Amino acid sequence: MVAVYRFCLLLGAMLWGGLALAQDDPAYADQAARAKALLNKAVTEYRAQGDKALAAFSRVGEFTDNELYVWVTDAQGVMLASGGPSHRLIGRNISSVLAPDLKANFEQALKQPEGPVRETEYRWMNWQDGKVELKHVYYQRVGDRMLVVGYYQPRATPAQATDLLDKAAKAMDGDAPATIKAVNELDNTYYQDDLYVFIVDLQTNRYVAHGYNLRLVGTDFSKIKDTAGAEIGQQMLDQVNQKGEGQISYRWRNPVTERDELKTTSVRKVGHYLVAVGYYTGDNGQ
Repeated sequence: MVAVYRFCLLLGAMLWGGLALAQDDPAYADQAARAKALLNKAVTEYRAQGDKALAAFSRVGEFTDNELYVWVTDAQGVMLASGGPSHRLIGRNISSVLAPDLKANFEQALKQPEGPVRETEYRWMNWQDGKVELKHVYYQRVGDRMLVVGYYQPRATPAQATDLLDKAAKAMDGDAPATIKAVNELDNTYYQDDLYVFIVDLQTNRYVAHGYNLRLVGTDFSKIKDTAGAEIGQQMLDQVNQKGEGQISYRWRNPVTERDELKTTSVRKVGHYLVAVGYYTGDNGQ
């Protein structure tokens, strides 16, 4: 399992390299509020009890909140406590499993002075579903201890979907065959978490690329229905053929949560191709 976490830590480049970039996503307001409350509770406890609080942080109970938990390192990067699966790293120097450039960024973060709560994002293994996902964290330094609490964000935002569609459309306009090949090879430029590209040849109305389900490649897109039975493929084809672009909401399986959820997809005509990217909003628009 240590090897698994080493892999996760290597994926966590953004944690210590983009400290000022992360912002709260309104779609995760509840998780954000709970995470900040748990961190505040842990900081208050640590200030009162010192290192005696570490044992409580490493148990499921007062300092866990369903999927949320506290983890703590010292100023050298040694894991001292964790209420989640990273408890297997307790006693290990986290920086020892990072590549040299990531190690430098991590150590720089540890040198930040005691002060307010800060936040950032990184990619980490979600112990609930066994997948590496984006995690938003809040952290605060108390003396020479760094206390951290974070929550997972399994759904991409509308802005991220738009950005990916822009990127894919530009790539298709420049080199369609290479872009189609990259999408079908699951290049992470076009596929990450629940965000992915799919492409349809408007001359044949068949999928030529799909960002996560290659079984759809070659099938008739005009016959595609959503999980509720709505004929969404023909609707998207009509939009791009008539207006050059469009948007449609329907129900589809989220590859991250593996649940049937509401999805909104934007489509755009590029040459004789339909290029599409969608984002999931869950059952309650969250």
